Amino acid sequence: MDLKAVRTFVTVVDTGQFQEASALLGITQQAVSKRIAALEKELGVRLFARAARGARPTIDGQAFLPHAQELLLAEERALASVRPGGRALRVDVLGARLAPAALLREFHEAQPGTALDMVTLFDASTAVAAVRAGSIDATIRAVTTRLPEGLRSVRVLDEPVQLLTGARHPLAGARSVTPAQLAGYRIWMPGLVDGTEWAAYYTTLAAEFGLTINSVVPDSGGEPLLDAVAGSDSLATFVGELARFSRPAGHDLRRIPLVDPTPVYPHSLVWAAANAHPGLAALRDHLTARLPARLAARTWTPAWAVRGVFPVRGT
Repeated sequence: MDLKAVRTFVTVVDTGQFQEASALLGITQQAVSKRIAALEKELGVRLFARAARGARPTIDGQAFLPHAQELLLAEERALASVRPGGRALRVDVLGARLAPAALLREFHEAQPGTALDMVTLFDASTAVAAVRAGSIDATIRAVTTRLPEGLRSVRVLDEPVQLLTGARHPLAGARSVTPAQLAGYRIWMPGLVDGTEWAAYYTTLAAEFGLTINSVVPDSGGEPLLDAVAGSDSLATFVGELARFSRPAGHDLRRIPLVDPTPVYPHSLVWAAANAHPGLAALRDHLTARLPARLAARTWTPAWAVRGVFPVRGT
């Protein structure tokens, strides 16, 4: 169905005259008549009863009017869905309780007019592929490899890693520990999956400081992990400083800073250079503006974590 003809029909109904409709639409009165005639032919009914004082909708015209209005509304919604800034900015994060989600919530508080659609994909490879395909606007991930051509990234957060223990753990009372002091302790991270960016980070961390991280046991989710750590005098795990979790009743869990050096997890914003969504530019500006002027002197992150904006080429 020709939506120009539908719009013309609705305009004639609103104005009551072909002449006024032609003026509003910026076309000739003859063009208005031709559009209405074509629409009547397609529908097989007369839409207007013409009179000296104008045109009024017939019974069939009155029946068709609400549906015509819905067609025009649907057209406007369809256009708005792809108009720059007309749809929500779609950003992937690893989990709702982790640092990237906290960054997005902070951005939304600062820019409440920017609609956000937060999604959770599995790993960085999946997320980067989604950015490249255009199914999401951006992702906040650790970037371990060179990005496909046309994608860009900027480091937006170096999140300190902390040790999480129960109250009976030997290190529970420490104000801080060094990574080297953790050698020989049982560190449990059942969520490490080969090939993921977080597994790459913690594998490199363990190799750098001679740590033993147990990831062989099944991953049963966050609560069983917290239960096990809280009730153990030997188990510990790593958490990001901004990670938030519900402490089960009766659990006395301790967050212990790591120092000399402080391992930091490198979160980067990844987007397509050709993406013109204004919310994306606002998000990028917000995240880069909150970066510290320089990193603390004693931090550690893997060699693959390159700081700054870097247009890259490759597969």
